[in-house]
Amino acid sequence: MQSKEQLIECIQRINPSALREFLSSFDWHALRRYLDHLSMTLEPRGVDSHWTRLGDTPAVVWRRSAA
Repeated sequence: MQSKEQLIECIQRINPSALREFLSSFDWHALRRYLDHLSMTLEPRGVDSHWTRLGDTPAVVWRRSAA
């Protein structure tokens, strides 16, 4: 099992713009899920490529302005 620091290093190899300080604010499970999602982006798209969104977040998110 990878440590949180190892997950952050793997994420930064794929997404160098992700800051360590920002990533450190997430727990191990969230980082693992993000790394899995990023890893899918490295594969060629096609019929064999798929990513299943877990049911814990909505597919579309919106917010109301404060004004």
